[in-house]
Amino acid sequence: MKKIVSILFIILVSFTTKLFAEENLSIKRISEGRESAKITIIAYESLTCGHCADFHKNIYPNLKKDFIEKGLVRIEFRHFPLDIAAFNASKIGQCKNDGNSDVLNILFSGQKKWARGKTPKEAKNYLKKFLEDEGVNVNFEKCLNDKSIEDYVLNDRIEGVKKFKVNATPTIIINDKKFDKALNYKNLKKYLEKLI
Repeated sequence: MKKIVSILFIILVSFTTKLFAEENLSIKRISEGRESAKITIIAYESLTCGHCADFHKNIYPNLKKDFIEKGLVRIEFRHFPLDIAAFNASKIGQCKNDGNSDVLNILFSGQKKWARGKTPKEAKNYLKKFLEDEGVNVNFEKCLNDKSIEDYVLNDRIEGVKKFKVNATPTIIINDKKFDKALNYKNLKKYLEKLI
């Protein structure tokens, strides 16, 4: 009897793992750049992180122009929410994802307008209003309640901690190595140029 229960449990776990993997195949990674780029950057970010917003405003445009658009670098944005407001925004960003970083850039540029509120409900309402004001067409409640997207966001965070020891945002990984210099464009550019 124990053997049968064990076998059924293994089959059930295998089946649900396979279903979860298949379900997540339909969820696109938020990224920019060619798949074949020599350099891959992984950016672990929290959408309520001021330094992450600064990265998108002051570093990312030059990185995109000088490296990504030339096919030298591919960047993948990974979720590392630090609070419930960032978690909800990550779910919206991933749900509205069209394969590039447009939604992330909108959320980061308007961060001060929506990343506030004293309660989770208040924070959620600020996010919803911000998206409406920006004309971002998204089924807000459906995205927030989508279990596969929620798992996808949380798995990004778990993987970041386990694989790269991420403990702060933004954390930049370049070709599977943590970038440990001060995060400014000058340092990043110099590091990337050595890899080309």
